Amino acid sequence: MCRVYGVTRAGYYAWRSRERSERERQNEALAERIKAVHAESRGTYGSPRVHQALRQRGCSVGKHRVARLMRAHGIKARVATIRYTSPSLQRYYSGIPNRQLELELKQPDQVWVGDITYLKVGGIYRYLAVVMDKYSRRVVGWSYGPRKDVKLTLKALNNAVRGRRPGRDLVFHTDRGIEYAAGAFKERIAELGITQSMNRPGKVTDNAFIESFFHSMKTDVYHGRSFDEDEEIRTVLKDYLPFYNRARLHSSLSYVSPATFERQVR
Repeated sequence: MCRVYGVTRAGYYAWRSRERSERERQNEALAERIKAVHAESRGTYGSPRVHQALRQRGCSVGKHRVARLMRAHGIKARVATIRYTSPSLQRYYSGIPNRQLELELKQPDQVWVGDITYLKVGGIYRYLAVVMDKYSRRVVGWSYGPRKDVKLTLKALNNAVRGRRPGRDLVFHTDRGIEYAAGAFKERIAELGITQSMNRPGKVTDNAFIESFFHSMKTDVYHGRSFDEDEEIRTVLKDYLPFYNRARLHSSLSYVSPATFERQVR
């Protein structure tokens, strides 16, 4: 082996007997802390969130050092790209403008946003409707079911209302899908005193906040896995959504969770 690497036997044994430097010992201890943070995030955090989590725990370390140690130890965030298998139905109702753009958000429960995403289970598609507080990015209501219809969106809305009890000045924003423009949904919105808001025609980025959530959720717990039964994915959702709200660090919230961000402003 010494001949292969072009070193002397004496040099090799001297290297073997040399004690590790203080920097090496520190890196070893730091790597263990990084592994613990990464494991607590369910394998979802990349180096920026790991770095922030360490700082919040009193560990003074540079972001580049964290990234370097993660690379050296093969610690990676989950990464995936969402593929949209079916476009959302679009219905252009000029009577429902995008009212969220008129508001300056200063606290929770001013604007909620809602949308539906597809989840493949056992070879067929199921649907997840989510309601999110736009200010804090907290998921305040959701529903999961076999059909993409107004029953699904109403259940998510009612779950959110039951948990949050918002005032009658709330704005609820969605895309222009029929699941949100149906008569039953409009009637419930009116009954609650909530103002309805919808994307401008052709402006799919008007609902970017919840699209970002779907991307994060699917990257964290959906892509790279297969689900054969509805109960399997329900279990994942019931476990992930509280984690997302209470523990997952959010880069746009200065690396705190939605729940912590709400506590800071109330």
